[in-house]
Amino acid sequence: MAAASSSDSDSGLTESNEANSKWLDAHYDPMANIHTFSACLALADLHGDGEYKLVVGDLGPGGKQPRLKVLKGPTVLTENPLPALPAAAAAFLMEQHETRTPALALASGPCVYIYKNLRPYFKFSLPLLPLNPLEQDLWNQVKEMSLPSVPVFLEVSGQFDVEFRLAAACRNGNIYILRRDSKRPKYCIELSSQPVGLVRVHKVLVVGSTQDSLHGFTHKGKKLWTVQMPATILTMNLLEQRSRGLQAVMAGLANGEVRIYRDKALLNIIRTPDAVTSLCFGRYGREDNTLVMTTQGGGLIIKILKRTAVFVESTGEVGPPLAQATKLSVPRKTRLYVDQTLREREAGTAMHRSFQTDLYLLRLRAARAYVQALESSLSPMSATAREPLKLHAVVQGLGPTFKLTLHLQNTSTVRPVLGLLICFLYNEALYALPRAFFKVPLLVPGLNYPLETFVECLSNKGISDIIKVLVLREGHSAPLLSAYINMPVSEGLEAA
Repeated sequence: MAAASSSDSDSGLTESNEANSKWLDAHYDPMANIHTFSACLALADLHGDGEYKLVVGDLGPGGKQPRLKVLKGPTVLTENPLPALPAAAAAFLMEQHETRTPALALASGPCVYIYKNLRPYFKFSLPLLPLNPLEQDLWNQVKEMSLPSVPVFLEVSGQFDVEFRLAAACRNGNIYILRRDSKRPKYCIELSSQPVGLVRVHKVLVVGSTQDSLHGFTHKGKKLWTVQMPATILTMNLLEQRSRGLQAVMAGLANGEVRIYRDKALLNIIRTPDAVTSLCFGRYGREDNTLVMTTQGGGLIIKILKRTAVFVESTGEVGPPLAQATKLSVPRKTRLYVDQTLREREAGTAMHRSFQTDLYLLRLRAARAYVQALESSLSPMSATAREPLKLHAVVQGLGPTFKLTLHLQNTSTVRPVLGLLICFLYNEALYALPRAFFKVPLLVPGLNYPLETFVECLSNKGISDIIKVLVLREGHSAPLLSAYINMPVSEGLEAA
């Protein structure tokens, strides 16, 4: 395995090394002989053993000898010839009740090939084979959606049976957005040049164009932002880091850079020894955050995102921001402004003293309220160092029986808490509880303990009251903390 020679730099830095990089160089093979694009890359657990493989629809050198390759780490596991050039690859579950081992679908020429356990399973010839009746009904609904031009990129969100949006970037330089019940495009985004990529990041459609720029649009076609690229965009794909809830767009450029953007903010730059033509981010092997790239010369680059890596937004410029040099449009001074300035000059001392007096009174009232809450244990968090507790309650149900869940947590770092009691104070004419007083088990530091009980409403008059929850220590009458629960009106009794 060859050593990785690609370098990685954050925005605003000219050079970096592997020590301060966000990526680990796992593998680089300039002679891997893989020629493909992003739609023909897929990561899937093909054997159901938890180890994800890389599926590649390889075009072959010069578009000749196309092959289906499956890689395990840097090694080619299987290699099958294809009768035509591949168009896309995807992993999916064929049936829900079987062992959840995904199958592989590969579009090649006029056919879709299905592989199961890396062996040919089905072959669908689209113009020849009749459709399944259920699929025929679905396609009858979809075929009514017509576009003015041939689509080259599709981006779908939602569920077919409920609600979905379909964004199609077409060869006429427009992006058409359709909804479930629309026969024709509901919105149209007119681009000034041809699209080279389409990625959905949350609710934003990110489009790459041949003018070396990224554009962000809403689903209604409103333009949000534009970012100019330093070189031609060759490929685009989505980067989703589920552990941190991050979604960003990756763009491979002709100058050997891979740029990562969240909206128009530049998060990271990866420099490679050759121009990247395909990108795929996800779980590979047993690593959750792996970036797989193939280059224009047929090379393979694999990088792993460090677990400690945090992407920080930056404009990528050194020095003060451009907005600082923008001249502000200052309005003209009005007569009211001049009079107010003269008043502040003449009575500045008195105004300052009045402001300070009100500020001191506000601080005093806040301090008194805080002390009163501590003395009466009205706060949902305990103020004592011996029993650092936190309490909050959740009421569920429509009535007349409600489920009351108390979430009690020991916020100490090392010390467990033992010997606590919980007491409920309530109007016995309105409510009934199976246990109004019970003992709390040992509280381990840092864990959240849900304590459940049921409250039955006895009144049918459509009224409600407050239930007071007290957390006590054995042998002490003063509560450690308390909570007031505003019970909802019993809708079950009202309906009866």
